[in-house]
Amino acid sequence: MNELPRRVWLEIRLDKLTGNYKKIAAAVSPAKVICVLKANAYGLGVANVAEALAGAGATSFGVAEPYEAIQMLRLGKPVQILSSILPDEIEPMVEAGVTLPVTDFQTAKRISRAAKRIGKAATVHFKLDTGMGRLGILAKDAPETIRRVVKLPGLRCEGIFSHFPYAYASGSELSNHQMDVFCAILKDVARDGIVFAKRHIAASDAINNFPRACKPPFNYVRTGINLHGSFDPMGKRVLNVEPVLSLKTRLAQIRQLPAGTTIGYGLTYRTPRRMCVGTISAGYADGLPLALSNRGYVLIHDIPCQILGRISMDYTVVSLETVPQAKVGDEVVCIGGEGPNAIHVEDWGALKMTHAYDIICSFGNRVERRYSWPISSIGDNRNNL
Repeated sequence: MNELPRRVWLEIRLDKLTGNYKKIAAAVSPAKVICVLKANAYGLGVANVAEALAGAGATSFGVAEPYEAIQMLRLGKPVQILSSILPDEIEPMVEAGVTLPVTDFQTAKRISRAAKRIGKAATVHFKLDTGMGRLGILAKDAPETIRRVVKLPGLRCEGIFSHFPYAYASGSELSNHQMDVFCAILKDVARDGIVFAKRHIAASDAINNFPRACKPPFNYVRTGINLHGSFDPMGKRVLNVEPVLSLKTRLAQIRQLPAGTTIGYGLTYRTPRRMCVGTISAGYADGLPLALSNRGYVLIHDIPCQILGRISMDYTVVSLETVPQAKVGDEVVCIGGEGPNAIHVEDWGALKMTHAYDIICSFGNRVERRYSWPISSIGDNRNNL
């Protein structure tokens, strides 16, 4: 049997994705861009996303852990693990040529020993904790640790990096202090001739809010969510990037419900009159936040249709009062659309009291990912690369 089309799908515009990459690269030039594609490119599908970005000129990629790194190697670009590396992961990653983080001296020694056993130099970046409080070498210990690590055999100490916890707040004293600390560490170790080819602290938020983090001594930036055309709700939106994704489903049933009919679990909605309602084939298992219950809307024929009652795992009921022309099987836009009624990832984030990262990473595994290059942009239609 031929594979049936899914009832819920993400449309991912690879032309807009690559366009966003080029805008970011131009905005931070001469600094270079590390494209962060952790968590399966935030759930959009790393294979297609990475291939498109590589074709657009992306020179390196960042991930969170080894499984993600291995998927990227076929593109022949540097791949960097940005978080931590566990002891049993080190040797295969050194063998594969993945750039590893040095988060403490013990980790550096393990990487050095693995490199000696294999007979292959390991490329490493020092991960500094300048204020995130999560991973890395504490700033006060960094100069001494760096001096000890660079003496270990088998290491190519290529880079040094840190991360902001509060870069969406422009003018943050903490963020400026972190950059001051980072620069002081660079100057300290430079007295012993220790310099790094790659120096980075800015991620997507800092690119928009802290231009200083994209200028010397910093010569690389990292971006993930901005590639998708999304932003943190609290920060500036300096980059003119476009949303790359739409979430769609289909209308499964249309009914006329009598006045006083309750809808959904918990009986949270009661029809005030006889109403035309529709049931769409998407629910919270597909990534629709429960917070949209009785609050959000979808688009049918580009017309907003209010969500009625609590969202279920597989289905959601919507009002069809504004679209009498609706038919079973019609396309339903959950995220996307054009003009003032367009539904953005950030709109869902606001209703859920969260952010775009959470929304994008929440799309379920039964949601099909469909990739497209519109004919108008490249002369052919490259669906499902």
